[in-house]
Amino acid sequence: MSAIDDKWFQCQWLGPPVDEGGGSAEMSMPDGHGRARDYQNGSIYWTPEFGAFEVHGDIRLKWAQLGGTRGVLGYPVTDELGCGPGNGRFNHFTGGSIYWTPEIGAHEVHAQIRDKWAELGWQSSRLGYPISDVRSEPGRLSSRFQHGTIVWAPATGAVVAGNID
Repeated sequence: MSAIDDKWFQCQWLGPPVDEGGGSAEMSMPDGHGRARDYQNGSIYWTPEFGAFEVHGDIRLKWAQLGGTRGVLGYPVTDELGCGPGNGRFNHFTGGSIYWTPEIGAHEVHAQIRDKWAELGWQSSRLGYPISDVRSEPGRLSSRFQHGTIVWAPATGAVVAGNID
């Protein structure tokens, strides 16, 4: 039994393993660091530092669009969890987070913008949920939230900008 098998016993709603390319066994990740297994309704990823965590639904799709384990977010470090206000959900990853609500969809937050948002109180802060991914612009990064924007630049660090309700 592996840590991925143990996690699957806790998350059997993920369904049975899928057969991709002739097998449904755990697979080593291309970076040689972690392991994964795909299931009918999601995937479980494992690393020696953090253990095994599941990713599914729209958060999994967004994460895959961003490069999965090879992207800026890296490996999951939490299961998908619920959060408020509303029907929000999130996964944290080694390099950032993805937050989702049925009304807004899934958006990623990372680096100093994520740190500033966390400092303010995450989705329960005056900014609310992210409504854009972090965007790279000349000389700065920015991310829009329901009630404002966080902008990061080398000279200023991460600051809240724009209208705050």
